[in-house]
Amino acid sequence: MRIGVPRETKSGELRVALVPDHVAILARDGHEVRVASGAGGGIGHLDSAFLDAGARIVAPAEAWGAELVVKVKEIQHEDHPRLRAGQTIFCFHHLPGEPARTRAVAAGGITAIAFEMVRDATGGFPLLTPMSVIAGRMAIEVGAQYLGRPPRSVLVLGSGKAGLAAAAGALALGAEITVLRRATATREGVERAALEADLVVGAVFVPGAPTPKLLPRSLVARMRRGAVIVDISIDAGGVAETSRATTHADPVFIDAGVIHYCVANMPAARPAEAAAAISAAVLPYVRELASKGLARAVRENAALRSGVLAWKGRVNHPGIAEEAGLAYTPLSDRDLED
Repeated sequence: MRIGVPRETKSGELRVALVPDHVAILARDGHEVRVASGAGGGIGHLDSAFLDAGARIVAPAEAWGAELVVKVKEIQHEDHPRLRAGQTIFCFHHLPGEPARTRAVAAGGITAIAFEMVRDATGGFPLLTPMSVIAGRMAIEVGAQYLGRPPRSVLVLGSGKAGLAAAAGALALGAEITVLRRATATREGVERAALEADLVVGAVFVPGAPTPKLLPRSLVARMRRGAVIVDISIDAGGVAETSRATTHADPVFIDAGVIHYCVANMPAARPAEAAAAISAAVLPYVRELASKGLARAVRENAALRSGVLAWKGRVNHPGIAEEAGLAYTPLSDRDLED
């Protein structure tokens, strides 16, 4: 199978979805791997390393000319002209709350398999987890940076991998920590903890849905002046009504006296570590898709099937379809016939 690894176009994104060691495995499997020139340069993987691994180095547009395109971040506006009907894009798609992006996927006849939706037999998210852990650790470092000191009181909203990593980081600094999960994040509980905190970490993930707004604007306005919100959940809208996506080049803004850090690709600040982790996590799934073919791999692997948000342009998730004003078409066994 032809596998394309494009250069990332999202602002501040230096990661590459497959590092040379893993490209070499795919090449030994007999697949043609097309890597865009410069795709790994931001983390020290020069074109020569990919060539040595057995890849073809191609122009950026040609990397998209593959049956299976494996990238890190969601499709950007400038990527739209490169989409080809019938191809599969395997990446973090982050379609909830992004109806225009969903419509572009549908109009392009694309099959979209989302890293963040791939769910294994234990109920875990194996492709999201490594990035969540990095983001959770970073949240405490970022909070301390913008507070100008280690945080003393930390509220973590969400108890998944990102939330637990953030809590561990705060604990290591001796902070007083409150972790609220779905069952305990009552309006009163969130309000009480947020008003006492000098750092709030938003680490809520609802698969296939926008993040619930646990911090209404009226509550943010009552928080401590100079407090920090690090909204890891911003890819799906964020936990605060005041949150809006920022970039590594311009990462923070102040609203109601509260510093907001809402970078939508936080792990890109640790690009080499993050690229190695995501490449290792996605490799088994890429090998399966490439060796079995799309339909058979999705049919036989429930984890991959759970990640399918669109099949050849037909949207397979009801909430995402409704947001985009498109028909919802469940993925059927008939779709997956070879």
